[in-house]
Amino acid sequence: MTATRAAVTPVRRPPAVRALVVLLVATAAATVATEALNWWYTDEQGFGLAVRTGWAMLRALGFLILIWHVRRGRAGAKPFGLILAVTTVFAVGRLLVPRDGLPALPGVAGFAGLALLCAAVVLLLYRSPSVGGYLVRHPSRLVIDRKGVSWQEAAPRRPQATGWLLTARVAAFTYAPLMLVPCLVSIGAIPDHGPFALSAVVLWFLVALGVSNVVLPTTFFMLRGRRWARGLMWGITALVLLVDLPLCWWLLGADGLIRDGAPLVVAAGLTHYGIWRAR
Repeated sequence: MTATRAAVTPVRRPPAVRALVVLLVATAAATVATEALNWWYTDEQGFGLAVRTGWAMLRALGFLILIWHVRRGRAGAKPFGLILAVTTVFAVGRLLVPRDGLPALPGVAGFAGLALLCAAVVLLLYRSPSVGGYLVRHPSRLVIDRKGVSWQEAAPRRPQATGWLLTARVAAFTYAPLMLVPCLVSIGAIPDHGPFALSAVVLWFLVALGVSNVVLPTTFFMLRGRRWARGLMWGITALVLLVDLPLCWWLLGADGLIRDGAPLVVAAGLTHYGIWRAR
């Protein structure tokens, strides 16, 4: 057998898809610009702000990955875009408000523009018929048939999952990073809370790593319609919230609970709302 590459017929992207790509580029640039403005004008340029700012700026890379999926018409671009847009607004917004006083006007203007861009991205992804009709392709894989070996698009063997179930899966994938960010920020608070705080931070880190390993197989079976996987996801979410929120409150205070706990609560809500809608 000889290895061949399947012929791919060029597909002209609809104007709405091209507009979405331009919008995503602008959103990635706005994310970096807003964080740079916030860092420039803030008076608390400490370790915690550096970690949160670095995590927020990584969202620009996420938008570039989303552009790659959109240009190739991948069906998974919708849930990925929804979670990325929502968590970006929270990741940037939680750094905007200082502990004391009012936020800087340039930062507020940048955040308002970024929020509008994220809202426009979600509207195009979920409300545009042209975009919805274009984002239907599946990842390519090696296919062996009578003609030989080829690399071509292949539909998954599992039953087709609904868009809401895919959204729940992507939202669950954010649990671990949303736990790791405040965990790293809390390292600076260890000297103020005694030796027990070090053990708590280590436990926090281990739970986040464990969640990242458990979510993947759980969502794998959840997409295949296993009821026990949905029940396990409820247990994972409860564990995540029971570990993360009290530690945010204890080590980072009410400010940390709002900045770092609120995005995790939103991700948990999206996960189980997606599971409920999929039923």
